[in-house]
Parts: sequence; C-alpha cells; structure tokens
Amino acid sequence: MNNNFDLQEYLTKGVENIVEGTLRAVMKDPKETAFMLKFAAASRKASKKRRKSSENGEHIPPFLIASITSSCNLHCAGCYSRCSSATTDAPPQDQLSADEWLRIFREADDMGISYILLAGGEPLMRRDVITAAAAVKNVIFPIFTNGTFINEQYFQLFDKNRNLIPVMSIEGGRDITDTRRGKGVYDLLCGNMDKFHDKHLIFGASVTVTTENIAEVASDSFIGGLAEKNCKLVIFVEYVPMSENSAHLAPTDKEREMLAERIASLRAAFTETVFLSFPGDEKTSGGCIAAGRGFFHINSRGGAEPCPFSPYSDINVRDTSLREALGSKLFTALRSGDILSDDHAGGCVLYEKRAEVEALLNKNT
Repeated sequence: MNNNFDLQEYLTKGVENIVEGTLRAVMKDPKETAFMLKFAAASRKASKKRRKSSENGEHIPPFLIASITSSCNLHCAGCYSRCSSATTDAPPQDQLSADEWLRIFREADDMGISYILLAGGEPLMRRDVITAAAAVKNVIFPIFTNGTFINEQYFQLFDKNRNLIPVMSIEGGRDITDTRRGKGVYDLLCGNMDKFHDKHLIFGASVTVTTENIAEVASDSFIGGLAEKNCKLVIFVEYVPMSENSAHLAPTDKEREMLAERIASLRAAFTETVFLSFPGDEKTSGGCIAAGRGFFHINSRGGAEPCPFSPYSDINVRDTSLREALGSKLFTALRSGDILSDDHAGGCVLYEKRAEVEALLNKNT
C-alpha cells in the first residue's frame, strides 16, 4: 500500500462530505435538518474518537455492516447472499437476538463508528432489531431493504426516529427490476417512494450496477425520476459475481470509469441528492477498505467478516467485544498484508482473491 496515503484523513473527509451533502439535501425539511445538525455534532465527536484511537495505534473504521437476519422473502436473480448460502427462506435458530445487536450497536457508538448499514437477508423482517437500532441516536442506520415489508407501522417508526434511513433496492425501470426481483416489485417500490414523499420522510435507493443496466441506472432520466420522488440518497453497488455463470454481469474497468464520471456529473446536476459508490475507486483509497480499514461485517450469527462478499471469520461477537473482533487475527493479517491493495479484475478484490483469504484464515486458526 501507498505509505504516503493517510487512511484516517481520507475516511474522515469522506464522512464529512456525506454529512455535508445530506445536510444540503434535507435543508428544506425542518425535522430532517434538525436531526442532521445534531448528527453532524455527534459525527465530529466520533471523528475525534477515531483520531485519538489512531494516535494510540488502534484504527477504528467509521462504517459497520450488520446483516441482522439471513432470511429473505425474495429470490433475486444472482443474489450474492443466496449464492453463498448466507441467506435462506427460514431464519436460523442461532441468529443474534435484538439485545445482542443492541449491545453491538452501543459498542460501535462508543468506539466512534458513525454509520451502521443494516442488511440481510431482508432486514425489515427483524422489527425488534430495527427498534433497538432506533435507540442509538448518535449513529445513522441506512437499512438496505427490498421494500416489501414497509407498512404504516414502519412509516411511524421512521418518522419518530430520523436516524433510520430506508434504502430501497431498485435495478432501473420496471422491466429490469421485475426481471431480477419479481413481478410487481417495481410498482411496489414506486408506491413506497410516493408515500415517503407525501409523509416528508427521507429515503434512499440502492442500485446493483451490472453490464446490463449500467447505462440505464446512470442516466439523467432514471436519476431524475428518483429525485422527483424526493429520493435523497443513491448508492451504486457494483455487482460481484458469485459464480462463473454470472461473471459477465460484473462491470469492466472501462465501465467502472464511466460510472465514476457519470456520478461526478450527477452530483453536479442533482445537488439535493447524495451519491455514493461501493466499492468505488479503490486506487484513491489506498486499496480495499474492508477488514476494518473502512468497514467490516457482522453476519446474522455474530461472525466478524472482512466484507459481505468475503464470508470468512475467526471470531464471533457473541464471545467477545466488537473492539476485540476488529483486532482479530484474520483482520490484522489482511490489513498488514498486500491482498487489499492487489490488482484485480472485478469490483471485489477479496472475492477474487478468496483462495488467499482462506489460506490466511487457516493459517491463523
């Protein structure tokens, strides 16, 4: 990795940009503005905590991904989580309880983690965990949902707890969304978005970018349609193939460069929307930021993993603290080695180098 690259400064600046962009996006809404001003102050305190930890030789990332359930009601084509058997129809008996997740969320807050992305499976199937997250006010919880469980009770919960931000998955227009997610899903999502707009509630959209939809989802017309519905956050997630049959769907380097250029243009054109890209340009961030460099992942059973696309774990937060999990042998080996900065063809170096990650896991267990 580049020895001159200041990861702490890079991540702090990134968080500041997100806060600044979100404040700008919600400035016309008094409730959202009031919450974001409070969060901005909490975010500054969290950054100071992370900086102090860094000065003491301990790196704390600003982001955590929490897969709070492995159950899902949909069978989306090419779903990485189902392909790796991390998602099933029925919930496992040993998934973490709401109380266990609340302990994790509070530990994350104490450490200076500002954002906890709630994923699954379908996270809204765990209302008990969503309610627990609502109580941790210094942290923003983007909830990556397929949208099918959003109802009036959830609208009320989102209204009372502005740190919960639903991010609904959409693939583009009706045809491509329903082809991947199921007939009628697109219209359901659009109906949800209209209700969020009418209720003056902030929401976002998550777009899985493939070779088949990249032109559509990066177009002014698609983003303009989301902006008209008052969508304040768009997260582009580059598709990671989990089998040889789906490898053709992963964006090429040329397409990823085109996406980066389009995002820059979209930011200029749609100033009231925040645009994020994952994994984005790893060259500018000194390599992949998984394994605790910028974020890490806790699965539904408590296993601490480098990334949702790299489901390997040598420690469980049921048995230890979140801080100790962050310092696991596997995470430490990945952060101190070369894998995270290696050249790779797709959007996820850890998935492409999974044999090397497995070798590290076996060596350290």
